[in-house]
Amino acid sequence: MRFLSVYLQRLPTDRLLRTRSGVAPEAFALYARVKGAERLTAVDVGAQKRGLLPGMAVADARARCPALALALAEANPKADAATLDALADWSRRFTPLAASDQPDGLLLDVTGAAHLFGGETALLDDIEARLAALGFCARAALAPGPALARALARFSSVRLVAEAAGQGEIDARAASLPVEALGVDAVDMAGLRRAGLRRIGDLLSRPRAPLAARFGQAALTRLDALTCRIRDPISPRFEAPAFIAERRFPDGLTQRADIEATLARLAADLCPMLERAGVGARRLEAVFYRVDGAVKRIEAGTSRPLREPARLAALLCERLAAVAEEGLDTGYGFDVLRLCATATEAAAVPQTRLLAPPPRGAADDADLGDLIDRLGARLGLRRVLRLHAEAAHLPEFAVAAVPAAHGAPAPFPAQSAPRPLRLFERPEPVETIALFPDGPPVRFRWRRVLHEVVSYEGPERLAPPWWGAAQSGPTRDYFQAQDSDGRLFWLFREGLYGRETGAPRWFVHGLS
Repeated sequence: MRFLSVYLQRLPTDRLLRTRSGVAPEAFALYARVKGAERLTAVDVGAQKRGLLPGMAVADARARCPALALALAEANPKADAATLDALADWSRRFTPLAASDQPDGLLLDVTGAAHLFGGETALLDDIEARLAALGFCARAALAPGPALARALARFSSVRLVAEAAGQGEIDARAASLPVEALGVDAVDMAGLRRAGLRRIGDLLSRPRAPLAARFGQAALTRLDALTCRIRDPISPRFEAPAFIAERRFPDGLTQRADIEATLARLAADLCPMLERAGVGARRLEAVFYRVDGAVKRIEAGTSRPLREPARLAALLCERLAAVAEEGLDTGYGFDVLRLCATATEAAAVPQTRLLAPPPRGAADDADLGDLIDRLGARLGLRRVLRLHAEAAHLPEFAVAAVPAAHGAPAPFPAQSAPRPLRLFERPEPVETIALFPDGPPVRFRWRRVLHEVVSYEGPERLAPPWWGAAQSGPTRDYFQAQDSDGRLFWLFREGLYGRETGAPRWFVHGLS
């Protein structure tokens, strides 16, 4: 295993200085109010050269450094944490497993990835140079364990511990580090100092049992992690997808046509991986790394497992077009494009015969799937709906609109009586005249228009569910009624005359 740690010593000041225009101040520092007093929390190189240090009172700092030469700003830890998370996203251009190491570092799992950048030393140089170009002072180190890499980046001039290094060499590297490299809390650190332990080597040369009795098992666990006898887990910001394809460019891509062509090539690279694994993509993520450090993402879902390059490319271009309408900021261009299948599903190879025609309806299903995917890319898959039959007694609850990407609906069950072509979401009340209180209407007024009933069918009686009778209302008697103009209405009378109500109400529930 190979882990790379990046130490951003001056992250708070670098974050603000890189956004300022004009001439940089001679000295720059951040302050915060601590127990009623304003104290420095971070200083840049210029301020440090003038003897300013974090923890110093602002009044003392102004006295030591003239006000015209010292620029001050209030500290903002939340903004610092957000910047670090953004840098962790940016560092995923080197490896999918990248995590922010709060409050001032990054941690990357670069196992098997260094050769893509010319080796481990070249990778360290590349990361430091790119961060310097972004305005961050950074120092990187690479080691077999994350704790050792983190300690080397912060407390040593050694940047690299070779992959073939044995335990003896690792112990020798760790022995020269100060005990602060353990990362224990302030109480344990004070205890180590009182015991006269200054270096990791002082701990390694002593028996473990007395150390555990005096400083606790946590200190020995940290010591084992530092010497790579155990390995601390890292928590990447994003789970590494199993299927990734990417392209790198010396110059950034700014034209949409070039980006779409690259996405098509990435889809062609990704599909053989999916085919070998016997799966299809259900969700895709395209990540665009801009040369100035910004990271853009677009996601697209599919209604079925897909691994045809042309269909994936069309879907991504559709999604890209939707994003571009909202304003895709290419800036100075994207130099790394990555396509990942973040969700997959088993997809068997369809059985085809050389001379036999494809199964009936297969082309229609594929076209419908493509339409759902394209609409989903534009509108979002959860907004593309279709009707599913529900096991409900009342007509308004017999269908439900669910996302079309959830799969084809079951066939609608056969109805005992005809249903209208258009069912109103809410029944609309009508005024009726009937010969008998429990008979069909002879005329009714709906939306201020009087209709004469010339024929009818019914009634079809729908009783409320017994388990929810109190909430579902009274019994309904439905009639298919035709007026003198030939129009068909689906009417119902609510309530049984004399048993449930003395004045039944009438409604129009649909049209045919």
